[in-house]
Amino acid sequence: MASDEAELAEPSREVADLIRAGVETVLNAPPEWIADMNHAAMHPAGMERVLVDADLREVALRINEGNLNHWARSNLADPGARVSVNLNEETIGFVRDLVRRGFDAGALDSFRTAQNTAWRLWMQICFGLTSDARLLRELLEVTSVSIATFIDDTVAELTHQIDVARAELAGDNHAQRRAAVALILEGAPIAPARADLALRYSIEGPQSAMVISGDAGLAPDDLEAACEAIMVASGVGRRLTVLAGASELWVWLPTDRLVMDAALAAHPHVRVTAGSPGAGREGFRRSHFEALEGQQLLTRLGSTARFAAYDDLALLAAMTRDLTRLDAFVAHTLGDLASADRGLHESVRMWFACQCNASAAAARLYTHRNTVVRHVARAQELLPRPLETNAVAVAAALGALRWRE
Repeated sequence: MASDEAELAEPSREVADLIRAGVETVLNAPPEWIADMNHAAMHPAGMERVLVDADLREVALRINEGNLNHWARSNLADPGARVSVNLNEETIGFVRDLVRRGFDAGALDSFRTAQNTAWRLWMQICFGLTSDARLLRELLEVTSVSIATFIDDTVAELTHQIDVARAELAGDNHAQRRAAVALILEGAPIAPARADLALRYSIEGPQSAMVISGDAGLAPDDLEAACEAIMVASGVGRRLTVLAGASELWVWLPTDRLVMDAALAAHPHVRVTAGSPGAGREGFRRSHFEALEGQQLLTRLGSTARFAAYDDLALLAAMTRDLTRLDAFVAHTLGDLASADRGLHESVRMWFACQCNASAAAARLYTHRNTVVRHVARAQELLPRPLETNAVAVAAALGALRWRE
């Protein structure tokens, strides 16, 4: 932590009043200022895994905004004085989640990038407070030291908390299991017998991986209960589970057939993405990476889907490196069909899935064949180009729209 003996200059009465006026502006900052700071905090190298984890990102942004408000309120009460570290249970929990995910103190670089943006915005405020060069110089000097000291103290304290979390997790079975899983996922040449011993799970035979997550604040026990229900429904007696965060599990089942409809219905606040089944070590790795990619894809799309299998997402994954282009493709391909009723979309998607067989699609949708025929005809009226000349693109666009919704 920064030295306790470090002295911060006490501002003159005039500058103290200017600081109070400035932090009033900070406390009522326009949304675009907060957006700039959040963007800066989330985009240093190494923060990609936070960006794609919706729950972790939400906590990180709350901490970022909380630090800004804490500094401002402290300076409102005592301008220029040293600001205490804004350490609370949510911040400590966030640090533990970072450690569980393999982050180190480098993740704290986000505070430095947020500081740079905050300083730029603060200077804008300062230049609007006074045109007196002497007062402006003192104002900038006092507040630059205040901001830098607050960030230094914060980073030092969080670095300490990371060390504490590492020490606590060193004897944690979840942490040990995750370390063994990490080696396998990285392709390390671990003998199957050694892997089985470390994981208490065989990486030979069929493998299906899932990422199970929950709404913010969902208890880990609820995730475990959903996981157990999926395991029982899938007819297997064992599983490998790694706690990847406070609200996320990585799971492997020794099966090539996952059954989860009833389990998910009983746990409506749980989300699952599943990789395609595989076999052996490579199947273990590939299925997991697909499940992770599926989760990240749904997060980027803003999807509210509770379950997605990678086989259903593979084409979309190849299309979504640029969401702006994806949306343009959907709009160009579907025209007025894009904004039509979701029931119409589902009928046409199922018609494609059943090889354009209206009777088979009707059976899958539990509706009458004539309803499907009518929906397909209506879709053809709404499309900007004839369906028979653009069927593959229409099917792909409807698939993208399904997850975009």
